[in-house]
Amino acid sequence: MSDTAIAAPGMQAFPRPAINPWVIALVVTMATFMEVLDTSIANVSLPHIAGGLSAGVDESTWVLTSYLVSNAIILPMSGWFSNLLGRKRFYMMCVAMFTISSFLCGLAPNLGSLIFFRILQGLGGGGLQPSEQAILADTFTPAKRGMAFAIYGMAVVVAPAVGPTLGGFITDNYSWRWIFYINVPIGIISLLLTSRLITDPPYLNQERKRSFSIDYIGLGLLALGLGALQVVLDKGQREDWFDSHFIVILTAISAAALITVLFWEWRHDHPIIDLRLFRDRSFATANGLMFALGFVLWGTTLLIPLFVQTLMGYPAEQAGLVLMPGGLLIIALLPLVGRMLAKFDPRPMMVFGLCILSTSMFYMSRFDLQLAFGNVVLARLIQGGGMAFLWVPINTVAYSYLPREKNNAASGLINLARNVGASMGISYVTTMLDRRAQFHQSRLASHLDPADPRVQRMLQAASSALKSQSGSQALPQAYALLQNTVQRQASMLSYIDNFHTLAIISLCLIPFVFLIKKPRRGGGISVH
Repeated sequence: MSDTAIAAPGMQAFPRPAINPWVIALVVTMATFMEVLDTSIANVSLPHIAGGLSAGVDESTWVLTSYLVSNAIILPMSGWFSNLLGRKRFYMMCVAMFTISSFLCGLAPNLGSLIFFRILQGLGGGGLQPSEQAILADTFTPAKRGMAFAIYGMAVVVAPAVGPTLGGFITDNYSWRWIFYINVPIGIISLLLTSRLITDPPYLNQERKRSFSIDYIGLGLLALGLGALQVVLDKGQREDWFDSHFIVILTAISAAALITVLFWEWRHDHPIIDLRLFRDRSFATANGLMFALGFVLWGTTLLIPLFVQTLMGYPAEQAGLVLMPGGLLIIALLPLVGRMLAKFDPRPMMVFGLCILSTSMFYMSRFDLQLAFGNVVLARLIQGGGMAFLWVPINTVAYSYLPREKNNAASGLINLARNVGASMGISYVTTMLDRRAQFHQSRLASHLDPADPRVQRMLQAASSALKSQSGSQALPQAYALLQNTVQRQASMLSYIDNFHTLAIISLCLIPFVFLIKKPRRGGGISVH
């Protein structure tokens, strides 16, 4: 970048990029899309991976968990590493590590080596999103930053929806190993373009000249706390939560490490994570909203395909198609929202987005077992409209009231908020699905008295229909049919409970929007 500045009175000077900033945005978004895609692309391939490596399905879930754990650990540290090594250098190291480890994942001869390579892949991938956001924040002026984050939002919001469908198609038609190999050419192209097109801004080069003392204690505590937390969230439901000594011990370790690191980092001269950024109420509020957005978005991204596959009988590919129109609507709306953000107060836009998001959840809470494909698509489209009016304003607000030299640290924290929110959202909905289904099944079964004439008529009708095929087994099969009906209805009610809860959460977020600082007169987001 040259040193020619673009500045309005009272605003920070922004260096004019030597390269068209939109080219830079597309280059860095390429690698981020690849990384976010990998958080979900392996989900549907787990049975194939387990079979190909002679491992159990439960063991193979560590392929997902190991990636999420290492990803979560590196996210908040990315800003510190960017200041220490240089952001371009750190970003290219992350792309290289992600690309090489992806290739090694595809070659893995056994489950142990695959898990190890997934850890490396997560470490490389975890630095990409924060680095991209910081690059965009420095490349674009505040007036155009909303449009830049719209490009970034296309990758981060759409990739999780595309991942399962693409993963299923590749696994069914080729091999599960190709879900990792496809990253290699994209990674190589990203490295070549990044080396030629992207440079660090002058202020960052000045930051690097300062002497850094490595905070080994903070580094260790943060890695231990976030790693243990991610394992708890990922394995909690499978291990029956606090009935498992494994989960109890990890929860205690995570809580102790994270509480300690908060006090340690606050007092350290060169902290791994800059907690002082939360003194700015707009940044703190943006992080809270991003946490909630991750909770709701990833919770429903899990619920909807699971619902249509388990209760509606959709194949995996059709379940993926349910999510696709919503993703396309987000792609269409994000640039519009980015343009609006330069002219209007972002707070009413966020309130509108939360109202639309909540409306979509309430609509989903009216689902039933006779639901048409179009109704599910419509619900996802409404949700996509709400997401578009939340994603860009929240990301833009997070950077708008901070000094430019804090962009690296800010990007790590807001991405951590989204990822932890997503993990908690997935963990919450899977737990509630199981527990509310048991609750509703118990209540429904209590109303099925064998002496009730209506129950008798139902059983007689079912056994009469089955008698021609099953003979003496008709009555037991009728009872089994009745039990299956009760289980399906109980599962349906548990999905409704989840959607209803997420709708209430979305509505409750509205008052927090007004904690964000009021923009200057004339609309748009002000900066210091």
